[in-house]
Amino acid sequence: MDDRAKPFLMELLSTPSPSGQEWTIQRKWIDYVKPFAQQIRTDMAGNAIAILNPEAPFKVLLAGHCDEIGLIVSRIDEQGFVYVDALGGISQKLAVGMKVDLLGYGGRLTGVVGANAQHHGGLKENFEFSDLCIDCGAKSKEEIAGIVQVGDMAVYKREPELLLGNRISGRGLDNRTGAFIVAETLRRVAERGTQVGVYAASTVNEETNLGGAYFAAAGTAPTMAIAIDVTFATDYPGSDSKHETVKLDGGPVLAKGAPINRKINRLLTQSAERTGIPIQLELTPRKTGTDADMMRFTGRGVPIALVSLPLRYMHSPVETASLNDIEQEIELLTDMIVHLTGHENLNPLDDEL
Repeated sequence: MDDRAKPFLMELLSTPSPSGQEWTIQRKWIDYVKPFAQQIRTDMAGNAIAILNPEAPFKVLLAGHCDEIGLIVSRIDEQGFVYVDALGGISQKLAVGMKVDLLGYGGRLTGVVGANAQHHGGLKENFEFSDLCIDCGAKSKEEIAGIVQVGDMAVYKREPELLLGNRISGRGLDNRTGAFIVAETLRRVAERGTQVGVYAASTVNEETNLGGAYFAAAGTAPTMAIAIDVTFATDYPGSDSKHETVKLDGGPVLAKGAPINRKINRLLTQSAERTGIPIQLELTPRKTGTDADMMRFTGRGVPIALVSLPLRYMHSPVETASLNDIEQEIELLTDMIVHLTGHENLNPLDDEL
């Protein structure tokens, strides 16, 4: 990963982007792609889409969502304590003792998630978010009312960090790494040239409703679409899988199953063979649980694939991935796109590409 890219990745991972409040990270993403994109679009959902060859009839849509799981303020009591509900698939079990960044309508506040001391009984065994409160230091509801209100969002206060072995850990690698990968893929494709239209989308709302993916695909009417997301690594103690182990530094993960277009997977596999990049496999028999599901059902239907980054400890404040896998995924996608002629036949009933 070159000197231009890594600071951008770290900047994305340091920028709060709870689902439904992605505008700050989107502006940073747009600033990064401006020098090499031929056209940039936004839409009413909040997606940012950078384009190469906008006049080309064959269009490839790459979608990496920039939103992250978080918390949403549900009430503020008379003493100024803030109560929250889950925003996406966030676990209350990991909240205890964490610091949070409250993104209030009147400014940002640091708070701590309090818990009853063990000397006084501690937390009950099965607790919910409603049993927890955020303490911002306020003495009353009035003191905090000008900064935070019901419906404001929060994320854990956790900065990305580099670990041994070229690994990276932090909050929201799911899926700001995906928004990074589509931007970097577009940059490298722009440097090498392509015969097809390339639409790199930083999508919104994936963690809550997949709405951004629908707007992106409906608005671009792509010939094919690839969701760029994360998947569960199963290479650490306590993880359990009935399928093949997905591991960090094992390379990008291709999905196989009913929703996936086998010819797009063939193109990706051919690129892996050309570049010597290892690939791993995961099963998605019914649906993928990603932007791909929504993109597939837009317009007259869109053939889709899913390329994922192996990720440990998903939906926790310490998600961990490999920078080597990120680099290989960018190179795999870049190679596939630059080798497209624009005449590929993606109909699975026809033998020829």
